[in-house]
Amino acid sequence: MKTPDNKHRILILGASGFIGNALYKELCSYFKTFGTYHVTNPAFETNKHFFQYRVEEDDIFEILEAVKPSIIISCLRGDFHAQVIAHRHMAEYVMAQDCKIIFLSSANVFDAYSKYPSYEDDKTLSGSVYGHFKIKIENMLMRLPKKKVVIVRLPMIFGTQSPRVKVIKQHIADKTAIEVFPNLIMNVTTDYKLTQQLHYIINRDKSGVFHLGSSDLVHHDDFIMEMVSLISSEAVNYMQVYTTNEDRYLAVMPNLNALPKHLQLSSTELLEELNNYMNYNP
Repeated sequence: MKTPDNKHRILILGASGFIGNALYKELCSYFKTFGTYHVTNPAFETNKHFFQYRVEEDDIFEILEAVKPSIIISCLRGDFHAQVIAHRHMAEYVMAQDCKIIFLSSANVFDAYSKYPSYEDDKTLSGSVYGHFKIKIENMLMRLPKKKVVIVRLPMIFGTQSPRVKVIKQHIADKTAIEVFPNLIMNVTTDYKLTQQLHYIINRDKSGVFHLGSSDLVHHDDFIMEMVSLISSEAVNYMQVYTTNEDRYLAVMPNLNALPKHLQLSSTELLEELNNYMNYNP
């Protein structure tokens, strides 16, 4: 185990979730890392680096004062209005302290655009409640000094323990149809690659907007069907969902802030990673 780097005290909001917990495991050996959890869990209660935090009820200032983080990573989920208030308080803290915030946003901030993939400096515009919510927090944080903010826009995230893969496995077990969107062109990532990328961004003291999706684009139905073939050799039912008559894009591609080659990922590499895991865990 590495000796923690005293340069940073990192607070991960939502560290009991899929992405937040992957980040905690990646960073805790290198930095003094703290996290929050929502639902009572003995594993988190006995860990002195974890704090229970319910965004709808609790005041984030108490945890910020207790931890005194130099980096806040927000992977929060929960009521949108409560999250907006919490991020407003975080922004006040970041402005007043020697602190940076890393906000995990979404490709959905561009879901009103459908003709092209989206790049870091493209104007955000969303037709969904979720995308509009993410834009609201992005805009709030972008009023802070540039060096104090990292906005990470993410595509669909897969991984062996990801909610999306668990849902697919449940459909296979229940012999129910898996939804696919033949007209959706997207890019993808994994929890494993994302945690490496964020570790690099922290180490290099980066700031700005990052699009951390795969370097290539895939059709949703092709990608899901190929993934399912790695999970099960049985015949699987699919439900094809057409939201438009034409192809539509929901993809976040890097242009201004591309990471080094070893930190980039293709959809093929993602599937190979999943396949290797399946072979180790039959």
